[in-house]
Amino acid sequence: MKKIYTIIIIFLLSICSFSLANSKYLRWAADAEGNAPFIFQDPRIPSNLIGFEVDIVNELANEMDLEPVFIQNQWDGLIAGLSRDDYDIAINGLEITEDRKHQVNFSIPYYITYEQLVVRKGTKGITSLIDLIGKKAGALENSLAERILNSQQGVTVKTYEGEVNAFSDMLNGRLDVVLVDSPIALYYASWNDDYEMVGEPIGNVMYAVVCRKQDTVLLKQINKALTNIINNGKLREILEQWNLWNEKMSDYTKDDDPTNIMPEKFNEFIESQGKEADFDTIFKRYVGYLPLIGKAALTTLWLSMVSMVVAILSGLFIALVRVYAPFPFSQMAVIYIEIIRGTPLLIQLFFIFYALPSIGITLSPELAAIFGLGFNYAAYEAENFRAGLFSVPRGQMEAAISLGMNRRQSLRHVVLPQAIRLVIPPLTNDYISLLKDSSLVAIITMVELTKVYTQISQAHYDYFIPGIIVAGIYLLLGLPFVRLSRYFENKYSLDKQIKKMYN
Repeated sequence: MKKIYTIIIIFLLSICSFSLANSKYLRWAADAEGNAPFIFQDPRIPSNLIGFEVDIVNELANEMDLEPVFIQNQWDGLIAGLSRDDYDIAINGLEITEDRKHQVNFSIPYYITYEQLVVRKGTKGITSLIDLIGKKAGALENSLAERILNSQQGVTVKTYEGEVNAFSDMLNGRLDVVLVDSPIALYYASWNDDYEMVGEPIGNVMYAVVCRKQDTVLLKQINKALTNIINNGKLREILEQWNLWNEKMSDYTKDDDPTNIMPEKFNEFIESQGKEADFDTIFKRYVGYLPLIGKAALTTLWLSMVSMVVAILSGLFIALVRVYAPFPFSQMAVIYIEIIRGTPLLIQLFFIFYALPSIGITLSPELAAIFGLGFNYAAYEAENFRAGLFSVPRGQMEAAISLGMNRRQSLRHVVLPQAIRLVIPPLTNDYISLLKDSSLVAIITMVELTKVYTQISQAHYDYFIPGIIVAGIYLLLGLPFVRLSRYFENKYSLDKQIKKMYN
């Protein structure tokens, strides 16, 4: 009994120490694809995340005597991730809006700015919202800019997951104008000869730190820390380094002293965006990204292989139930297959990761990704296995039973080996498809190969070279499995088996 009590005490102490250890961290979430100057990969040291919001979080954590821990999440899923308790706060250009106030708590603003119209260089006739009638305009999805555009009659609005994509579409003639937050316009259009900022400031945009409704104590701590860095000048220093200090912030903080800080970080960003980079610079740039790409490739490979194993085992079980189980169970297998094949994988991932916690089932991003991909492809593998089972002549089962095997032994030793041999080619095709579909798990905070591609592409406004690198890696990841499947296909081919029997 003493040993049992000792084990229980040690277990309870370990839980307490774990909780105490966790209390020393400030878990904050953002999308590393959030663009400059918010949060993005350092062009000089690709493994580092930089941005004015990164600097603000570091100052807040310092004021709260906590260590900041970054957690990646899609921008449009930041508030949903809070409800899962994946992190303590979210900070990524999240605007204070009335509808969001019903879902989460907002801190006092840490930055106030406005919306800015951006057009192609030389565009005439667009200087205000009124001029957008009959025009095609782009904006960030679920942003204040999108709402402003939607409130204007006669404007065709197209939304994007990132503002940089909107700029690219405008440059390619798919859009007439883009409405973005002023910091985005400053960092991606003000210096670029392809674009031009036009018109007066539009609206009033306030960014704030977001936390859960029930985290009132944390909200007070955040507000106190923000007030402290406003009063001691740290916030202004950060904003001036990024060239973001403006009249709205001066009025908000009641600080109208002349600036004496050079925008060093803004200048560094502009230098890194130079279009006339030589070969050595470009080569070193992307060699520096290889560790990030390699880590993401391993994540993609691991996730795809584990998910495929889940898909094959689950699919085989479902196929056996559908073909050989009594009616109620076989019908359940049919319903599962039809539901899974009839609904998008993206919706299924959202449901597993964000909806299931509402009924008490909370999965880690890794498990949610594996189950989402595995059980989705299990429906397709079940149909492959069913086709394989039906391709084996019924007389094979009858002959095995006549030789003294029971139904289970006949299925295991006679029917299944022949069926599996026949489904190897479609299994290979499905693995290649699953490998590519693994890019969808970025929506549930997984950082895989495609997510890293978008992050590094936007760091230098270059989708071409990173796209070739990442596409090549996807090709290389799939080739070994193709070779392996061909090996087993040849080894267990019918001709080989017959020769083996007679030899």
